[in-house]
Amino acid sequence: MKRILFIVLAAMMLLPVGAQNAQKTKKTMVVYFSATGTTKAAAQRLAREHKATLWEIEPAEKYTAADLDWRNKKSRSSVEMNDPEARPTIKQCTNIMPYDTIYVGFPIWWGICPRIINSWIDNNLPQLEGKVLIPFATSGSSGIEGAEAYLKKTYPTLKWKKGKLMNKQ
Repeated sequence: MKRILFIVLAAMMLLPVGAQNAQKTKKTMVVYFSATGTTKAAAQRLAREHKATLWEIEPAEKYTAADLDWRNKKSRSSVEMNDPEARPTIKQCTNIMPYDTIYVGFPIWWGICPRIINSWIDNNLPQLEGKVLIPFATSGSSGIEGAEAYLKKTYPTLKWKKGKLMNKQ
């Protein structure tokens, strides 16, 4: 037993100090966009569960009920979702560098994530390289599979993990 303990301690001493501390300092962040509050509630639960930092992706211009009317082809959300290049302006970004794992949350719009998620990813793209990204979503009728496939296809260099639909408490 003493010999095993000695070997383990000796191996730890050979690791650089940063490598020894890396396991202790892994940090998690929950980033989300919520137009109506449903995804916000899911993000808050997830952040509590993982003892994570919580960050809301806020549009520079808030979405109104009229903006969210998916039946109106001229509504803001319809126009954005019908334009793959649309990138709604967000208020500000946060420093994501200290985080190893980032949960990315959103409501499902047109079977995928809202374009504001692309805005956030595009604004943080270089800093997201090497981090574990886990999507989560809320939806009244769609699954998360389409959003997962879209994110992996649109950002193939990022480390996407299996996501989760979080409609239930």
